[in-house]
Amino acid sequence: MKDKVLIANGQGFWGDSILGPIRLLREGPLDYLTLDYLAEVTMSIMQKLRSRKPDAGYATDFVALIDRVLPELMEKGVKVVANAGGVNPHACKDALLEVARKHGVTGLKVAVVEGDDILTDLDRLMADGEGFENLDTGAPLSAVRDRVTSANVYLGAFPIAEALAAGAQIVVTGRGTDPGLVLGPLIHEFGWGPEDWDRLAAGTIAGHIVECGAQCTGGNYTDWRDVPDLAMVGYPVLEVEPSGDFVVTKHEGTGGRVSVETVTHQLAYEMGDPSRYLTPDVIADFTSFRLEPDGEDRVRVTGSKGSPATPTYKVSMSYSDGWKSVGQLTVSGPDALAKARLCASIVWDRLAYDGFEYAPEERLEEFVGAGECHAGIEGGTSDDPPEVVLRLGVKGSDKAKVARFGPELVPLVTSGPPGVTGFAGGRPKAQEIIGYWPALVTKERVPTQVTVFES
Repeated sequence: MKDKVLIANGQGFWGDSILGPIRLLREGPLDYLTLDYLAEVTMSIMQKLRSRKPDAGYATDFVALIDRVLPELMEKGVKVVANAGGVNPHACKDALLEVARKHGVTGLKVAVVEGDDILTDLDRLMADGEGFENLDTGAPLSAVRDRVTSANVYLGAFPIAEALAAGAQIVVTGRGTDPGLVLGPLIHEFGWGPEDWDRLAAGTIAGHIVECGAQCTGGNYTDWRDVPDLAMVGYPVLEVEPSGDFVVTKHEGTGGRVSVETVTHQLAYEMGDPSRYLTPDVIADFTSFRLEPDGEDRVRVTGSKGSPATPTYKVSMSYSDGWKSVGQLTVSGPDALAKARLCASIVWDRLAYDGFEYAPEERLEEFVGAGECHAGIEGGTSDDPPEVVLRLGVKGSDKAKVARFGPELVPLVTSGPPGVTGFAGGRPKAQEIIGYWPALVTKERVPTQVTVFES
């Protein structure tokens, strides 16, 4: 058993900089590179992409990354764990094997973890007694069943450990917990079992700290002026010991900062009850551990505590929830805010003249630059900004009614007050609204499968 394992996370979301993981590989030692691409809305986008093209539905950025770094990965023996599979992990695997062939790499083992996508099993599961009640409202899934577009279970870390034990160098998953990308390698390396609650909690806490990439090394940090060289910010590296204690750091010589304060900022991210952070593997107590400086750009985390996991998985579902259309124009010059307000009034009046009226809750009306982000905070608004971005929009169940809104925005350039510009985007179009439906499902009813493929 190693005395410590080095795990870095190079992606905080689908769209994060490709330079993060590339630099992590180049700028210091690593055992594992994890990449977190998925969010709730991402799954619905991927499902829609797959419905249009059978071999789509995964994070194509991941394949592009592996194409750039595969020879280096093989040379250094760094293992990769990524949830880039989205709703089509086998298509992602096929693309990776094609990259291996392109580079003449043989013997690359790519594992696929599946079982999270239960979209086609919903009716069977509901017949077996799963109600999938909305965790926010208590409503039964039957209320929107015919409009559900994706349904994915947050799987745990043990299938990832199984894939690594089978010799995989790249593990591709669909939806799972974000911290599970880190916890899986730790289970594999240190032999942690399902009842090692404190160690599983420690691995979960470590995974949570790094899951958003540079957000724990100085990115999105309140005291941003104190963070050096954000352009070359170092993405986080974990040094984890068999006991579960670990150090958060970054490669030497990189930008950014690792301190108790930057780590604490990330610890509070997406946090409900800090004493009961629920995952499929363990309930982690985020009030149990200690953070201590451990040298320059090093924070040591010790004393993590955990308790048994719940008998259910969380399910993230999306469903069609109507239509929206949103557009914007820039209004500049003297009295910009007053002119922007007039523009909004003109749009609503012209639509009403043509028989299209929208209830207040169906309208979006924002004056960006006058204090939309800080409305209600003293000093946060301005009555006389030099320019304003006018954002208008509508939503509703009637697509035709929503679509009628778009053509009335751009005409303001010549038939509204002076100073209106920024119309290069053209007319906004009606777009589908994706609703979010969180629910639970009994673990025993969701089998997982791990398969390893070789180039």
